[in-house]
Amino acid sequence: SDAVILFDGKDLSKWFNRGKRTERGKELPARWKVTHGYMEVVGGTGDLVSKEKFGDAQYHIEWAAPPRIEGSGQWRGNSGVLIMERYEIQVLDNWENPTYADGMAGAIYGQFPPLVNPARRPGEWQVYDIVFEAPRFQADKLVKPAYVTVFLNGVLVHHHQQIIGRMAHRRVGTYAPHQPEEPLALQDHDTAVRYRNIWVRRLKAPQ
Repeated sequence: SDAVILFDGKDLSKWFNRGKRTERGKELPARWKVTHGYMEVVGGTGDLVSKEKFGDAQYHIEWAAPPRIEGSGQWRGNSGVLIMERYEIQVLDNWENPTYADGMAGAIYGQFPPLVNPARRPGEWQVYDIVFEAPRFQADKLVKPAYVTVFLNGVLVHHHQQIIGRMAHRRVGTYAPHQPEEPLALQDHDTAVRYRNIWVRRLKAPQ
């Protein structure tokens, strides 16, 4: 296979933490917990960021909200898949947990809700399969926006959806020029979300 294995359940050698709070923005050794074949968010350590960078790509990511229900709304099992460290597919415990539509699991955060809600109970493993087309820039100007197709637990929740811009909360996201390839990041939102079996396939741009 041509897939790049980013996490095989053993260690975080292909990742680093992007510091937050007093260490904001710094590249730090990976400090999330690894146990029983999965990794778990350690709140306050910062987003987990891949050392390898990607442009157009297929992503496979398995995740689970904490089995014990704590909090509500956006404070229950919250994390996120940050493609290119800026375009977010939301991770959240949706089970009997009302929240705003573009903030639920499967949403392109702050932009588009999922077509349906196929999310599972807290503690159960869930699967994202994502096909991402990176934006194109020329002379610091956007010439083609990003597009994404997302399956959650095998169910299509976004079909070649145009992305408005980088992730933003309660405002319209915009584009800013960046490199053709950027890292994948998993968000630290201070809840113990788990991840496993993460791989990426680089895709050739259509001719």
